[in-house]
Amino acid sequence: MAIAPYIPGRSTTDDGRKVAKLSSNENPLGTSPAARAAFAAAAHNLERYPDASGAELRETLAEMHQLDPARIIYGNGSDEVLHLAAGAFAGPGDEIIHVRYGFAVYEIATRRVGATPVIAPDTDYATDVDAILAAVTPNTKMVFVANPNNPTGTYSTKAEIARLHAGLPADVLLVLDHAYAEYIEGDAEDGGMALAESASNVLVTRTFSKMYGLAAERIGWGYASAEIIAAMHRIRLPFSITIAGTAAAIAALGDRDFVAHTRDHNAHWRAWFADEIAKLGNAGLRAVPSQANFVLVLFKGKLTAEVAYKGLMDAGYIVRWLPGQGLPHGLRITIGTEDETRGVAAALRDLAERG
Repeated sequence: MAIAPYIPGRSTTDDGRKVAKLSSNENPLGTSPAARAAFAAAAHNLERYPDASGAELRETLAEMHQLDPARIIYGNGSDEVLHLAAGAFAGPGDEIIHVRYGFAVYEIATRRVGATPVIAPDTDYATDVDAILAAVTPNTKMVFVANPNNPTGTYSTKAEIARLHAGLPADVLLVLDHAYAEYIEGDAEDGGMALAESASNVLVTRTFSKMYGLAAERIGWGYASAEIIAAMHRIRLPFSITIAGTAAAIAALGDRDFVAHTRDHNAHWRAWFADEIAKLGNAGLRAVPSQANFVLVLFKGKLTAEVAYKGLMDAGYIVRWLPGQGLPHGLRITIGTEDETRGVAAALRDLAERG
């Protein structure tokens, strides 16, 4: 009962209206047409169990990312992979570290196995490597780091991730959550996959829910040393992803034009939206620099996050208010379509001007 249940982003307003949903970081451009076609084509296999090994998906991912397919694990979203890591490597009396403003699933996964969550302070809403290292004790078994981070959107550089890994004891598992890695600007990346390739204590997790627009199908995966993956396989559900979802995921990996279009759309409108929030600085609004498909907007003036949350809902936009994650003064706002992004910015501007 010490576990605070995960609360997903809302889809409807208090009065039941279905409005623009900018609360769950879904792909505003939908799903690749190739993925939709592959999903539909798999409908004739409904009586069959999925391949418990996920062989075709693992082989496709391995070819795309130049990885060893035997060291890839899949799960019901990357959430399951995170839970598998905690279940395989921690228990009562152990500690798992995550950052102050981290993904809510980290604490749930920690408490679910009877371990103790240890929260490392942030630096201006970003991951503080020194604070994480200072929190390590002989009881530490794991460290969760999302990069880019959710819900702040902040990004730790390759040098910072390397410094974090170098500073951890060899028997502490570093879990790098790359749910939003495809949205990072340019060719920058944090070196996590290379660390997972060479180090014995690094797990990288990824998802098809964001960039690939397959949130409904709940497909995630992870990569680590053979020993880590073998331990996680022992507690993995045997049929956690569907035949149709797997077919859609494989097709989505091949539709690089859709991925490129999604990335370009997000980069353009994320920058535009951040600029619009900057214009409201005199009203106490601030956009935390983001490398994800959302922007965390902070409210430090007369207009509060709670009032803005309700005002945006009245205006037809559902965003994510985060008092349960220590951010009662923040709204996480997904980058939507052009119309949605322009509309939510205009509604925020109207609320700020009214105070």
